Amino acid sequence: MMVKELAAVTVIKRHTIDNYLNTHNSIPNAEVAGKIAQALGVSVEYLITGQERFSEKNQESFPKELRVLIDTWGRLSRKNRLLAITLLKALEEHESDS
Repeated sequence: MMVKELAAVTVIKRHTIDNYLNTHNSIPNAEVAGKIAQALGVSVEYLITGQERFSEKNQESFPKELRVLIDTWGRLSRKNRLLAITLLKALEEHESDS
């Protein structure tokens, strides 16, 4: 998403978003971080750390295979996450063709 689009969606000034992206001394408050995270479809924690975390309590209810995927997902770069999504979609399509 372009900064211009993010500014329009969040109703945060483009200049302000540019400052968050380009200045290490400028960080958004919790409300603004929440708006940005929601617009990008990520958690505030992901904005801060670059990683999604799921509590162990929540993960206990997930099947083992899903827990492995979640753990692995958190260690992938954005580029590799996009590649993984493409691969999963191709596998899903292959399943429906079979």
